[in-house]
Amino acid sequence: MMNEMEAVRYSEFGGPEVLKVERVKRPEPKEDEVLVRVHSSGVLPIDWKIRQGWMPMPVHFPVIPGSAFAGVIEKVGASVTEFKVGQEVFGRTSNGSYATYTTVSIDTIALKLESIGFNEAAAISGGATTAWQVLFNDGNVKAGDRVLIHGAAGGVGLFAIQFAKWMGAHVTATAGPTNLEYVRSIGADMVIDYTSTQFEKVVQDMDFVLDTVGGETLEKSWSVIRKGGVLISIAGQPSLERAQEKGVRLIKPSRAFAKKDLETIAQLMDEGKVKGFVGQKFSLHEAAQAHELSQRGHGRGRIILQIVE
Repeated sequence: MMNEMEAVRYSEFGGPEVLKVERVKRPEPKEDEVLVRVHSSGVLPIDWKIRQGWMPMPVHFPVIPGSAFAGVIEKVGASVTEFKVGQEVFGRTSNGSYATYTTVSIDTIALKLESIGFNEAAAISGGATTAWQVLFNDGNVKAGDRVLIHGAAGGVGLFAIQFAKWMGAHVTATAGPTNLEYVRSIGADMVIDYTSTQFEKVVQDMDFVLDTVGGETLEKSWSVIRKGGVLISIAGQPSLERAQEKGVRLIKPSRAFAKKDLETIAQLMDEGKVKGFVGQKFSLHEAAQAHELSQRGHGRGRIILQIVE
């Protein structure tokens, strides 16, 4: 039926098995929204953390997971003049993106350039935008800074390396053995195999550390930051007391979402200065497998649900 769509939903917290594909009513855009036919959706770690019930945020069941997407505008709200039906867009929705359709505010989407595929575009919101925000909006990384990126082969890390290099920083990256050459090939000046080398013994006086791993990696990072340096973790809760004791600036990553960042990143990709990274691709009906893979970690690039072949 024309007013229905397929969507992945869950009605209770739990493992990947709670994800079910269901036929549901297709949403209607509010006056400042557009309805998008979703072609690709990014699978972000926060998607499965919310599904597990690990995030301190209100959840109203049933939930359609996902926020990062790319697709084609199917319908525009009454007051929308900036976009029109048929345009290819990408960005972030708060209404779920693991579905054949989603509604989204025009404030959180941008036009997709022809040179960028739908899968690549879906990897921008989440991976690339997070990297951009923490490096420049939060961390104020500049040319000449010594930057350490943990989890450099992940959806955020791969973009963080490229953005930091584009800005003129010196980049040290930690990654697993199968990703070392890849991480080096996209610009890292020094690459450390975390399985065989203790980074804290070979790195020191960093101006900026981006932790996407958490746990022990985060704890060991205190010793490699210079006094007055910056630590941002998107995977843990660093200790404020420790930061004060070490003289390190601890910055909590902002949740702000800037449309201009989407447009800037897309332009850099169009100019060939930054590459997008699509990891493994799954269909909408394979969302549970996609979550299992994301939870295991150690992958390369962004996992994608390819909804339109």
